[in-house]
Amino acid sequence: MDQPTTRADPVETDRHSHVTFDDGIMLECGTALRHHTVAYRTYGTLNAARSNAVLVCHALTLDQYVAEEHPITGKPGWWDSVVGPGRPLDTNRLFVICPNVLGGCMGSTGPLSNRELADGTAADEPWGTDFPPVTIRDMVHAQKRLIEHLGIERLFAVIGGSMGGMQVLQWAALYPDSVFAALPIATASYHSAQNIAFNEVGRQAIFADPDWQNGQYWRTGRFPARGLAVARMCAHITYLSEEALSRKFGRRLQNAPKDSTEAINLFGEMFEVESYLRHQGSTFVQRFDANSYLTITRAMDYFDLGADVGGDLATAFKGSRTRFLLASFSSDWLFPTEESRSVARALNRAGANVSFVEFPTDKGHDAFLLEEPDFHRTLAGFLRGCAIHAGLAPVDVGAE
Repeated sequence: MDQPTTRADPVETDRHSHVTFDDGIMLECGTALRHHTVAYRTYGTLNAARSNAVLVCHALTLDQYVAEEHPITGKPGWWDSVVGPGRPLDTNRLFVICPNVLGGCMGSTGPLSNRELADGTAADEPWGTDFPPVTIRDMVHAQKRLIEHLGIERLFAVIGGSMGGMQVLQWAALYPDSVFAALPIATASYHSAQNIAFNEVGRQAIFADPDWQNGQYWRTGRFPARGLAVARMCAHITYLSEEALSRKFGRRLQNAPKDSTEAINLFGEMFEVESYLRHQGSTFVQRFDANSYLTITRAMDYFDLGADVGGDLATAFKGSRTRFLLASFSSDWLFPTEESRSVARALNRAGANVSFVEFPTDKGHDAFLLEEPDFHRTLAGFLRGCAIHAGLAPVDVGAE
C-alpha cells in the first residue's frame, strides 16, 4: 500500500492531536474531499509490537474526549467508567484511540471546516450545508487512514455503542483482517424507521429556528440554539426509559405552589423532568454545531449494512476471523435487544466467533454510558480472553 500523504502536528493543538491527509478521501456520494483532517485523542502506550491498540468509536453527540475532562464543558470523559487505568479498557496495558468522526465538529473535517475551492485551496468561510453527505462507511474509511498513519496494521479491538456500534460493525465488515475483536454495543445493522423519524423531528426543529438562515448562520453571527436544543431534548428522551424517568423525576414539580391560591405558571418550568430536558438542550448547544448534527444524523439514517451486501447480513461477515461480543440492554427501546440478536444470528450463519449478552437494567439506551457493573465485568472478561488468544503478554492486557 502506498504511504498516504499527510500533514501531522507533532504537538497537541487545542487539546487534541490531529492529522491532515493531503491526498484526500473519496466519499460514497461520489464527492472527493481534496484534504481531510482527523482529530483524535490517545490514552496509554502503544507496545513495541503495535498489537495492543483499541479503537473507541463514539456515538452521535459525543466526541474524542472519551476519558478526560472535556475542553469546552469541563465535564469528565464520557466513558471514563470504561477507559482508564484498571478499567475494562485498561490504559496501563492498552493503547486506546478515539477519533472525532468525519462530519463532526471537534476538529475533524466537517461542516465547520473551511470549504474547498475548485483549485483545491480553502475558502474563508465554512462548508455549512454544502458539506457533502457522509456515511458510516466514510467515517470508517477516515479512521482506517488514521490507524495506518499511526503505524498500526491490526487493531486488538474496536468498540463503540449506538452510532459507535454501527462503526464497529462497519469496521468488521470492511476490514476483517485488521480487527481481532469487535464489540458493538446497544446498536443495530440498520437504522429503523422509528429512529429515522425521531432524527427527522430534530432536524425539522433546527430548520424551524429563525436563526437557522438556511444553514448559513455564521454570516450574521447568530446560531440556531433553540432549534438545536429542541433536537437534543427530543433525542435525549429516546436515550432513557420510562422506568428511569419515573425513578429520577416522577411527576414532581420543579417549583410547586406554596398554597392552593398560588397559580401554576402554564408557560414556565412545571415539572422536574422539563427542567432536566431544558438543561440538556442548553448545555448541548455550547459544544455542538447544528450543521454537524444534520450531517451525522443523516449518516445514521443511511446506515444499512445488510442492504450493502444484497440483503443478507451474514454475507458481510462471511469468513470473518474476528471475535465478536454483542451487548444490549433490556430497557433500550431505541436499539432494542432484538436488533442485536439479529446481528448475532447473522454472525452465526457466517460461522463467526460470537458472544451475545443482554443486560437487565432500567436505564434505557444510555445504560452503556453509565455504571453497569455486570456490563463492565463482561467487557473486561471478554478482553482478557481475547488477549490470551491474540498472544498479548499479561503485562499488555487482562490482569485483574
